Amino acid sequence: MIQYNVKIDAFEGPLDLLLHLINRLEIDIYDIPVAQITEQYLIYIKTMTELKLDIASEFLVMAATLLAIKSKMLLPKHEEELDDLDSEISYEEDPRDELVERLIEYRKYKEAALDLKSLEEERGLMYTKPPIDLSDFAKDKQPEKTELNVTLYDMLAAFQKLLRRKKLQRPMATKIARQEISIEARMTEIMNELKHIKGRTNFNDLFPVAAKEHIVVTFLAVLELIKRKEIDVEQHENFGDIFVHAVKEGAEGLGNN
Repeated sequence: MIQYNVKIDAFEGPLDLLLHLINRLEIDIYDIPVAQITEQYLIYIKTMTELKLDIASEFLVMAATLLAIKSKMLLPKHEEELDDLDSEISYEEDPRDELVERLIEYRKYKEAALDLKSLEEERGLMYTKPPIDLSDFAKDKQPEKTELNVTLYDMLAAFQKLLRRKKLQRPMATKIARQEISIEARMTEIMNELKHIKGRTNFNDLFPVAAKEHIVVTFLAVLELIKRKEIDVEQHENFGDIFVHAVKEGAEGLGNN
Protein backbone atom coordinates (compact mmCIF):
# COMPACT_ATOMS: atom_id res chain seq x y z
CA MET A 1 0.00 0.00 0.00
CA ILE A 2 1.41 3.37 -1.04
CA GLN A 3 1.73 5.90 1.79
CA TYR A 4 1.42 9.61 1.03
CA ASN A 5 2.47 12.10 3.67
CA VAL A 6 1.62 15.58 2.43
CA LYS A 7 1.33 18.79 4.41
CA ILE A 8 -0.78 21.61 2.94
CA ASP A 9 0.03 25.06 4.35
CA ALA A 10 -3.21 26.58 3.00
CA PHE A 11 -5.18 25.30 5.99
CA GLU A 12 -5.26 28.25 8.37
CA GLY A 13 -6.87 26.34 11.23
CA PRO A 14 -10.17 24.89 12.45
CA LEU A 15 -11.78 28.31 12.99
CA ASP A 16 -11.05 29.15 9.35
CA LEU A 17 -12.76 25.94 8.26
CA LEU A 18 -15.77 26.66 10.48
CA LEU A 19 -16.12 30.16 9.04
CA HIS A 20 -15.95 28.68 5.53
CA LEU A 21 -18.78 26.26 6.38
CA ILE A 22 -20.88 29.01 8.00
CA ASN A 23 -20.53 31.23 4.92
CA ARG A 24 -21.11 28.36 2.50
CA LEU A 25 -24.25 27.13 4.27
CA GLU A 26 -25.44 30.73 4.90
CA ILE A 27 -25.73 30.13 8.63
CA ASP A 28 -26.31 32.82 11.25
CA ILE A 29 -23.10 32.87 13.27
CA TYR A 30 -25.10 33.82 16.39
CA ASP A 31 -27.41 30.79 16.03
CA ILE A 32 -25.25 27.94 14.76
CA PRO A 33 -27.05 24.63 14.12
CA VAL A 34 -24.43 22.51 15.84
CA ALA A 35 -25.61 19.16 14.45
CA GLN A 36 -25.39 20.38 10.85
CA ILE A 37 -22.06 22.19 11.21
CA THR A 38 -20.53 19.23 13.09
CA GLU A 39 -21.57 16.82 10.34
CA GLN A 40 -20.04 19.01 7.61
CA TYR A 41 -16.86 19.59 9.67
CA LEU A 42 -16.35 15.84 10.18
CA ILE A 43 -16.83 15.24 6.43
CA TYR A 44 -13.92 17.60 5.72
CA ILE A 45 -11.78 15.93 8.37
CA LYS A 46 -12.54 12.52 6.85
CA THR A 47 -11.62 13.84 3.39
CA MET A 48 -8.29 15.15 4.70
CA THR A 49 -7.64 11.76 6.29
CA GLU A 50 -8.39 9.91 3.05
CA LEU A 51 -5.93 12.17 1.25
CA LYS A 52 -3.28 11.36 3.88
CA LEU A 53 -2.89 15.08 4.64
CA ASP A 54 -0.97 16.07 7.76
CA ILE A 55 -3.88 17.21 9.95
CA ALA A 56 -2.86 19.42 12.86
CA SER A 57 -4.06 18.33 16.29
CA GLU A 58 -6.07 21.54 16.63
CA PHE A 59 -8.47 20.29 13.94
CA LEU A 60 -9.14 17.16 15.99
CA VAL A 61 -9.55 19.19 19.18
CA MET A 62 -12.17 21.34 17.47
CA ALA A 63 -13.97 18.19 16.26
CA ALA A 64 -14.11 16.96 19.87
CA THR A 65 -15.35 20.38 21.00
CA LEU A 66 -18.17 20.36 18.45
CA LEU A 67 -19.22 16.87 19.49
CA ALA A 68 -19.21 17.94 23.14
CA ILE A 69 -21.39 20.99 22.38
CA LYS A 70 -23.72 18.81 20.31
CA SER A 71 -24.06 16.36 23.22
CA LYS A 72 -24.84 19.15 25.70
CA MET A 73 -27.54 20.56 23.43
CA LEU A 74 -29.18 17.15 23.13
CA LEU A 75 -29.49 16.79 26.91
CA PRO A 76 -32.96 17.59 28.31
CA LYS A 77 -33.22 20.92 30.09
CA HIS A 78 -34.48 20.80 33.69
CA GLU A 79 -36.25 23.85 35.06
CA GLU A 80 -35.32 24.54 38.63
CA GLU A 81 -38.17 25.13 41.04
CA LEU A 82 -37.79 28.52 42.60
CA ASP A 83 -38.97 29.33 46.08
CA ASP A 84 -41.81 31.85 46.22
CA LEU A 85 -39.70 34.06 48.44
CA ASP A 86 -36.73 33.93 46.06
CA SER A 87 -37.35 35.97 42.92
CA GLU A 88 -33.86 35.39 41.50
CA ILE A 89 -33.95 34.43 37.79
CA SER A 90 -32.00 31.34 36.79
CA TYR A 91 -30.06 31.47 33.55
CA GLU A 92 -28.66 28.49 31.69
CA GLU A 93 -25.63 29.32 29.58
CA ASP A 94 -25.77 28.34 25.91
CA PRO A 95 -22.93 25.82 25.25
CA ARG A 96 -22.31 27.54 21.90
CA ASP A 97 -21.48 30.93 23.42
CA GLU A 98 -17.74 30.38 23.80
CA LEU A 99 -17.40 29.01 20.25
CA VAL A 100 -19.42 31.90 18.78
CA GLU A 101 -17.25 34.41 20.64
CA ARG A 102 -14.06 32.79 19.29
CA LEU A 103 -15.44 32.76 15.74
CA ILE A 104 -16.43 36.43 15.90
CA GLU A 105 -12.99 37.43 17.20
CA TYR A 106 -11.28 35.31 14.54
CA ARG A 107 -13.44 36.86 11.81
CA LYS A 108 -12.50 40.36 13.01
CA TYR A 109 -8.78 39.56 12.82
CA LYS A 110 -9.18 37.90 9.43
CA GLU A 111 -11.06 40.89 8.00
CA ALA A 112 -8.45 43.22 9.49
CA ALA A 113 -5.69 41.15 7.86
CA LEU A 114 -7.43 41.43 4.49
CA ASP A 115 -7.76 45.21 4.94
CA LEU A 116 -4.08 45.50 5.81
CA LYS A 117 -3.15 43.39 2.79
CA SER A 118 -5.25 45.65 0.56
CA LEU A 119 -3.54 48.72 1.99
CA GLU A 120 -0.15 47.09 1.45
CA GLU A 121 -0.97 46.40 -2.20
CA GLU A 122 -2.28 49.94 -2.65
CA ARG A 123 0.85 51.41 -1.07
CA GLY A 124 2.98 49.17 -3.27
CA LEU A 125 1.62 51.04 -6.30
CA MET A 126 2.99 54.34 -5.03
CA TYR A 127 6.47 55.48 -6.02
CA THR A 128 8.49 58.53 -5.10
CA LYS A 129 10.81 58.21 -8.08
CA PRO A 130 10.15 60.69 -10.94
CA PRO A 131 8.47 59.16 -13.99
CA ILE A 132 10.71 57.78 -16.74
CA ASP A 133 10.09 56.72 -20.31
CA LEU A 134 9.08 53.03 -20.35
CA SER A 135 7.93 52.86 -23.97
CA ASP A 136 10.80 50.50 -24.85
CA PHE A 137 9.45 47.95 -22.38
CA ALA A 138 5.76 48.23 -23.32
CA LYS A 139 5.92 45.22 -25.64
CA ASP A 140 7.14 43.02 -22.76
CA LYS A 141 4.24 43.93 -20.51
CA GLN A 142 2.29 40.86 -19.37
CA PRO A 143 -1.50 40.96 -18.85
CA GLU A 144 -2.56 41.02 -15.23
CA LYS A 145 -4.08 37.86 -13.84
CA THR A 146 -7.45 37.97 -12.17
CA GLU A 147 -7.44 36.67 -8.64
CA LEU A 148 -8.84 33.15 -8.38
CA ASN A 149 -12.03 32.74 -6.41
CA VAL A 150 -11.53 28.99 -5.91
CA THR A 151 -10.33 28.09 -2.41
CA LEU A 152 -8.80 24.90 -1.14
CA TYR A 153 -12.11 24.13 0.56
CA ASP A 154 -13.86 24.35 -2.84
CA MET A 155 -11.33 21.86 -4.21
CA LEU A 156 -12.03 19.50 -1.30
CA ALA A 157 -15.78 19.78 -1.94
CA ALA A 158 -15.22 18.92 -5.62
CA PHE A 159 -13.09 15.95 -4.53
CA GLN A 160 -15.90 14.71 -2.27
CA LYS A 161 -18.40 14.85 -5.17
CA LEU A 162 -15.91 13.06 -7.41
CA LEU A 163 -15.45 10.20 -4.93
CA ARG A 164 -19.22 9.77 -4.57
CA ARG A 165 -19.75 9.66 -8.34
CA LYS A 166 -16.87 7.23 -8.92
CA LYS A 167 -18.30 4.97 -6.19
CA LEU A 168 -21.73 4.96 -7.85
CA GLN A 169 -20.31 4.29 -11.31
CA ARG A 170 -18.01 1.51 -10.12
CA PRO A 171 -19.09 -1.97 -11.42
CA MET A 172 -20.20 -4.55 -8.88
CA ALA A 173 -17.30 -6.90 -9.66
CA THR A 174 -14.09 -6.01 -11.44
CA LYS A 175 -10.43 -6.90 -11.55
CA ILE A 176 -8.00 -4.01 -11.34
CA ALA A 177 -4.32 -4.23 -12.16
CA ARG A 178 -2.40 -2.00 -9.75
CA GLN A 179 -0.26 0.58 -11.43
CA GLU A 180 1.69 2.71 -9.01
CA ILE A 181 2.45 6.27 -10.09
CA SER A 182 4.24 9.08 -8.27
CA ILE A 183 2.78 12.54 -7.76
CA GLU A 184 5.56 14.10 -9.86
CA ALA A 185 4.85 11.71 -12.74
CA ARG A 186 1.12 12.46 -12.56
CA MET A 187 1.87 16.20 -12.56
CA THR A 188 3.80 15.79 -15.81
CA GLU A 189 0.94 13.79 -17.33
CA ILE A 190 -1.61 16.46 -16.37
CA MET A 191 0.50 19.26 -17.85
CA ASN A 192 0.91 17.29 -21.09
CA GLU A 193 -2.86 16.73 -21.25
CA LEU A 194 -3.62 20.42 -20.70
CA LYS A 195 -0.98 21.44 -23.25
CA HIS A 196 -2.55 19.09 -25.81
CA ILE A 197 -6.05 20.46 -25.13
CA LYS A 198 -4.83 24.09 -25.52
CA GLY A 199 -7.69 25.35 -23.40
CA ARG A 200 -9.54 24.70 -20.19
CA THR A 201 -10.96 21.34 -19.15
CA ASN A 202 -13.40 20.21 -16.50
CA PHE A 203 -11.77 19.24 -13.20
CA ASN A 204 -13.61 15.90 -13.26
CA ASP A 205 -12.07 14.97 -16.63
CA LEU A 206 -8.65 14.73 -14.96
CA PHE A 207 -9.77 11.52 -13.22
CA PRO A 208 -10.27 8.87 -15.96
CA VAL A 209 -9.21 6.00 -13.67
CA ALA A 210 -11.67 4.91 -10.96
CA ALA A 211 -9.00 3.39 -8.66
CA LYS A 212 -8.91 5.29 -5.37
CA GLU A 213 -5.09 5.39 -5.28
CA HIS A 214 -4.98 7.02 -8.73
CA ILE A 215 -7.70 9.52 -7.75
CA VAL A 216 -5.80 10.58 -4.62
CA VAL A 217 -2.50 10.96 -6.51
CA THR A 218 -4.22 13.01 -9.23
CA PHE A 219 -5.87 15.32 -6.70
CA LEU A 220 -2.61 15.90 -4.82
CA ALA A 221 -0.86 16.53 -8.16
CA VAL A 222 -3.46 19.19 -9.01
CA LEU A 223 -2.97 20.88 -5.61
CA GLU A 224 0.80 20.92 -6.10
CA LEU A 225 0.47 22.36 -9.62
CA ILE A 226 -1.78 25.12 -8.27
CA LYS A 227 0.77 25.82 -5.52
CA ARG A 228 3.55 26.06 -8.12
CA LYS A 229 1.36 28.32 -10.31
CA GLU A 230 1.63 25.83 -13.17
CA ILE A 231 -2.16 25.72 -13.58
CA ASP A 232 -5.12 27.97 -12.79
CA VAL A 233 -8.59 26.91 -11.62
CA GLU A 234 -11.83 28.86 -11.97
CA GLN A 235 -15.45 28.50 -10.90
CA HIS A 236 -18.13 30.72 -12.43
CA GLU A 237 -20.86 30.15 -9.84
CA ASN A 238 -21.16 28.92 -6.27
CA PHE A 239 -21.18 25.09 -6.14
CA GLY A 240 -20.63 25.03 -9.92
CA ASP A 241 -18.14 22.97 -11.89
CA ILE A 242 -14.44 23.75 -11.51
CA PHE A 243 -12.36 24.21 -14.67
CA VAL A 244 -8.59 23.82 -15.03
CA HIS A 245 -6.22 25.32 -17.57
CA ALA A 246 -2.46 25.50 -17.87
CA VAL A 247 -0.55 28.69 -17.25
CA LYS A 248 1.49 29.48 -20.33
CA GLU A 249 4.84 29.43 -18.53
CA GLY A 250 3.88 26.18 -16.72
CA ALA A 251 2.80 24.47 -19.94
CA GLU A 252 6.18 25.20 -21.48
CA GLY A 253 8.05 24.06 -18.37
CA LEU A 254 6.89 20.96 -16.53
CA GLY A 255 4.99 19.49 -19.49
CA ASN A 256 8.15 19.20 -21.57
CA ASN A 257 10.11 17.23 -18.97
